[in-house]
Amino acid sequence: MKRLSISFAMAAMLLSGHVGYVAAQSVTFTGLMGSKALLVVNGGRPKTLAVGETHQGITLVAIQPDNSALVEIAGKRHTLYMGDAPARVGDANKTSGNNRITLVAGKNNHFMVQGQINGKTVPMMVDTGASYVSLSAREANRIGLDFRSGKRGMMSSANGVVSAWQVKLTVSIGDIVINDVDGVVGEGDMPMVLLGNSFLNHFNMTRTKDDMVLEKRY
Repeated sequence: MKRLSISFAMAAMLLSGHVGYVAAQSVTFTGLMGSKALLVVNGGRPKTLAVGETHQGITLVAIQPDNSALVEIAGKRHTLYMGDAPARVGDANKTSGNNRITLVAGKNNHFMVQGQINGKTVPMMVDTGASYVSLSAREANRIGLDFRSGKRGMMSSANGVVSAWQVKLTVSIGDIVINDVDGVVGEGDMPMVLLGNSFLNHFNMTRTKDDMVLEKRY
């Protein structure tokens, strides 16, 4: 593997320790535990919330008489019912059909989104300066990725030159799934997955003010 470099934008974020977080893409109301609601956000682990508590930008406002959950996100309220399909609430990043993703710039003008790698939910940041979809060894271990069986090389990062492994990934955002995406796993800290050109090259990219549209090409 050739030596790779993390982009300037990501390096600055690593050094500053500042990473913004985007609103949840989807939330499912799966049950009640006493006076608490059991929610699944972005396909992650179930989380119990008491009224007034917040998780990943979703605040539980009330458990209603019909046993539905009233939640608030980005100043808007939504009613969730047990057993319903995941609701996309407060989500600035949307998919249209099976070929388009619309992203909205967050803090520091970065485009961030919740996606999945090999079926596991991860926070991602669009980075056109990254050759590959890139993630830390810690994150790879968390999602159960057997990266050490991949081709080993070195990668330049904000923390210096570190060991890295090249892997193949299945990357999805919303309904869009791209298989056999080239990825790299590096040792050292990385606050989120970089959505690099090995994924972005599957799309035509356009940007208008704070919106970025990725339209699938192949």
